[in-house]
Amino acid sequence: MLDILLEDNALIAVAKPAGLLTQAPLGIDSLEFRIKRYLQQSRGITSNVYLGVPHRLDRPVSGAILFAKNVRAARRISEQFEGRLVEKTYWALVAGRIEPSAGTWTDFLQKIEDEPRSMVVEDRHPAGKLAILHYRVVGAFQLPTAEGVAHEPATLLEIQLETGRTHQIRVQCASRGHPLLGDELYGSTCRFGPWSDDERERLIALHARCLRLNHPMTREPLALVAPLPTHWPDVAQDAQQPPLAS
Repeated sequence: MLDILLEDNALIAVAKPAGLLTQAPLGIDSLEFRIKRYLQQSRGITSNVYLGVPHRLDRPVSGAILFAKNVRAARRISEQFEGRLVEKTYWALVAGRIEPSAGTWTDFLQKIEDEPRSMVVEDRHPAGKLAILHYRVVGAFQLPTAEGVAHEPATLLEIQLETGRTHQIRVQCASRGHPLLGDELYGSTCRFGPWSDDERERLIALHARCLRLNHPMTREPLALVAPLPTHWPDVAQDAQQPPLAS
């Protein structure tokens, strides 16, 4: 079942579940396949439907993602992503304490050839690409383990991406000694979410919280906010609730 954040004649925005591929070859489950099936059923047809995919989220990541229902909308949304006009806000649970409580991280990242990961390189590296993110600390706490013993300190970050490099948030956090919880690829030793023996199905503590952009047809501003999945800890769930009026 789809968690639809917004739908009209030009676009459909949904909250992607963690552990699901955005796109996949024919015969493999993906969010793209599920949305196409939903559109076919809602229109009462069996023929193929158009669905533009202007951006993606990694398999272990949850959150807001946007698809286009026609070519014009897809082009206009893509232009906003390419022009860095889309404001992308993420929530991340990372190991350790982050100081100062707000700041900007600037690095140069290289995608490692034939491997599904990236690494930080010197600014003079010929394959390095500029990576910039802005963060603020939402909360700091201890996460209990399954045995009820306090785990290492953890921090909930709100992150805004200025650039969009492969695994950017994951790499920039890990390179500073603060890997995302569950992100074994970049050094985390802490499990996150429902456990799976299949490494491909293990989740990480990264959630695409909000997308802000202009509607591709009306040009009206859109704010697409995805609630946290239920497997995130209570402290993070509480943080997303608006404060009570005084």
